[in-house]
Amino acid sequence: MNLKVVKYIIGWILVFEGIFLLVPFIVGLVYKEYHESIVYIVVALCSALVGFLAIRRRGENLSEQVYIREGFASVSLAWVALSIFGALPFVFTGEIPNFIDALFETVSGFTTTGASILNDVEALSHTSLFWRSFTHWIGGMGVFVFVMAVVPLVGSHSMNLMRAESPGPTVGKFVPKLQTSAMLLYLIYIGITIIGLICYLLSGMNWFEALTMIFGTTGTGGFGIYNDSIGSFTPLQQNLMTLFMILSGVNYSVYFCIVTRSFSDILSFEEVRCYFLIVFASTAAIAWNILPIFGKLSVALRHSAFQVASIITTSGFSTVDFDTWPELSRNILILLMIIGACAGSTGGGIKVSRVLILIKSIGKEIRSIIHPQHVKKLYLDGESLPEETLRSTSAYAAIYSIILLGSCLLIAFDELDFTTNFTAVLATLNNIGPGLNLVGPTHSFDVYSYFSKCILIFDMLAGRLELFPILILFSPSCWKKY
Repeated sequence: MNLKVVKYIIGWILVFEGIFLLVPFIVGLVYKEYHESIVYIVVALCSALVGFLAIRRRGENLSEQVYIREGFASVSLAWVALSIFGALPFVFTGEIPNFIDALFETVSGFTTTGASILNDVEALSHTSLFWRSFTHWIGGMGVFVFVMAVVPLVGSHSMNLMRAESPGPTVGKFVPKLQTSAMLLYLIYIGITIIGLICYLLSGMNWFEALTMIFGTTGTGGFGIYNDSIGSFTPLQQNLMTLFMILSGVNYSVYFCIVTRSFSDILSFEEVRCYFLIVFASTAAIAWNILPIFGKLSVALRHSAFQVASIITTSGFSTVDFDTWPELSRNILILLMIIGACAGSTGGGIKVSRVLILIKSIGKEIRSIIHPQHVKKLYLDGESLPEETLRSTSAYAAIYSIILLGSCLLIAFDELDFTTNFTAVLATLNNIGPGLNLVGPTHSFDVYSYFSKCILIFDMLAGRLELFPILILFSPSCWKKY
């Protein structure tokens, strides 16, 4: 492990966080929240200063030294550093005075989880409400993708950083040059954000509502600015948010095909077809199940579509308290929590592609038992799946199960019911937000002890970084020098 490389990369992340913190500083000035503005500008300067000190090179060429160990460790530690500095404004403004609570809220924001320890979000200043939502947008596409789009960070080995942060079983490039691919990703991301912002403004939202909501829907986070989450918005605005959440759960390779007018290639995305099938089928099933509650089919469909979109994309917003829905609807939502959105999107969860690969692997194993001599390759999107992808997907499923069960066991010391604990871990590990029972959409995660909150913080980071980059930090061999 080359710690100088790790320090250098973390330094760049802190520099850009300092720049990001200037945005809520400006918001504070607009709303005349001068105390909060001062706090944010001081933390911004501190973050940038620490970052500048870390990126100072001392005559050593670091551009060719980011191998897999450095890449995974850099990304994991950078997300921790990003969250620590991002939590400081909440502490110093006194709005979330306890550091563990502030860290939980910030990690939840950057990982686009949307789980909150706050029982009254409307008590926060506009400055902090904006920063909460802005962290969703920063973390949605990935802060490393943004930095690589702007700075030629580590030369030809940048793919090891992309692999550590990008969601999905495989990571590819749109074009041969990685920096250009990162730039294209962010241009598409910004484009969707701008289109959504215009739609929200035209629907009647004010600028503050439109900005915070588009940050959450394109970044697939779940922080609301009102205590009822999305309940106070109009049906038109809720439908618009449903649309942009679903679009944000799609693999961004589809949008690249649209931009390059490669429309015939869109049909080859098996994962995307399956994703939309799950969305439509789940929406129809839940709408039928909750129809007696709402009376009108149009209302039932609106709430069903919104909640399905919110859960499968791991956004975590809510229009109503879905914890009061019938068991069938609640169980469908739990399954959607696990499945998640498409790989290469801003959504969390296991990812539809991994579920498809696991299902196909099971089918292959069954056929090999029946026909031992028959050899059949597995295909996804018309391409043969390499053995490395199959192996990593199986390992991911095993590690995911171990972390899920282990976390449930560790937080059980708080003596809360199983449904609360299980869905709390699901909601954090899959970066969703609300769970059921005591962590449902009308409650908060403040019911947990500081120890349990630390476990859930780990789960949020592990889920956002696809497990392996976080786990590699606990391997002694990771820290050995070459």
